[in-house]
Amino acid sequence: MKILIQNGRVMDPASGRDGQADIAVAAGRIIAIGKVASDFHANRTIDATGLVVAPGLVDLAVRLREPGQEHAGMLESEMAAAVAGGVTALVCPPDTEPVLDEPGLVDMLKFRAEKLHRSRVFPLGALTRGLKGEELTEMAELTESGCIGFGQAEVPIVNVQVLQRALQYAATFGYTVWLRPQDFWLGKGVAASGPLATRMGLAGVPVMAETIALHTLLELLRSVHGKGKNPQGSGAHVHLCRISSAAGLALVRQAKAEGLPVSCDVSVHNLHLTDVDIGYYDSRCRLQPPLRQQRDRDALRAGLADGSIDALVSDHNPVDADAKVLPFAEAEPGATAVELLLGLACKWAQQDGLSLMQALAVLTSGPQAVLGQALGTLQHSVGHIAVGGQADLCIFDPGASWRVVPSELRSQGRHTPFEGHELPVRVCATLVGGQVAFERERRAHAA
Repeated sequence: MKILIQNGRVMDPASGRDGQADIAVAAGRIIAIGKVASDFHANRTIDATGLVVAPGLVDLAVRLREPGQEHAGMLESEMAAAVAGGVTALVCPPDTEPVLDEPGLVDMLKFRAEKLHRSRVFPLGALTRGLKGEELTEMAELTESGCIGFGQAEVPIVNVQVLQRALQYAATFGYTVWLRPQDFWLGKGVAASGPLATRMGLAGVPVMAETIALHTLLELLRSVHGKGKNPQGSGAHVHLCRISSAAGLALVRQAKAEGLPVSCDVSVHNLHLTDVDIGYYDSRCRLQPPLRQQRDRDALRAGLADGSIDALVSDHNPVDADAKVLPFAEAEPGATAVELLLGLACKWAQQDGLSLMQALAVLTSGPQAVLGQALGTLQHSVGHIAVGGQADLCIFDPGASWRVVPSELRSQGRHTPFEGHELPVRVCATLVGGQVAFERERRAHAA
């Protein structure tokens, strides 16, 4: 399939490109940007006049609910939601049913995802068997099956010695460890500790649940940093998932200043909302990590703007209605968000006086850098527009505002705390590997 995208504003944070240009696509790759050869005959032409042509978005936290809910068609619906949001590459955590701790399960997930011809799926393998925090998985075998790193999802490792051994092993082979810093015992509440949680009678999760876990993790990383290197690896890299507090961000900044190999992300929920949004026990705001106070939200927004936070993630976690329509403390945490990712990033940029390029950077070049060498030669095609690279593109209208209506979302999880919010941009089309994976309106015609 040959596709010609005409008259679009091509924006690529990785290269700094920003200007009107045509893009020619053939055999799944970009063969020209700007001047297109006269002998290029497209099968389809997409008129992108007034639209932005950006790299496909990279989301580092999307739950697909498979393996485990194949009967509900969760993979199909969540992948459809991803491309509708312009996401062409996504990382899924290992807390499926069963847990992604065996190569066969990873192979099955990747096979099913590839058959759908939508977003590229990069699975995380379980760091410990069954996520029980006791025995390390066979990381080498899981890597061969396609895992790009290893994590514990929402399950902290209680035994610090196991975590130390995991980091030492990861350092030997250059694996990336993905962890959400939260102390097991202090993190059992349902809302952020503070006056609001106290008045509402909700069990609190203090900021120190995050900072104590960070102190432990960073101290262990210091002990193995620079050790265990060999020609196969380059030391242990730790990606800190969904930082939620100003104090936690300060520790990340300190670790980066020391030169420790760490990166971090923040979710769209903690970027925009606070504990006040819980209102009258609104279970749509039952999230992990919990929504914190305004000072934390403001610090996270500033950290994302200045580069201390490397990426913005949707933290997409579709939850069944039966599990959500319950008293706040009993409701399952999670919300659908992958379709809202671009709009919420642009809303943050507009509110904080940042450019559209800065909004795109935290969704493309930022997460691309986090994925790093795990993607090998594909790294330069993910989150980047370049001649010879994979044609993974997001085409959106920068002037099309829209209201979030859960019934119109493609995800099977229809619960979102952003219901009714106005978002400033909307995806028109998404290309994955040179194929149109999503198109909101008919902007193409036969050549």
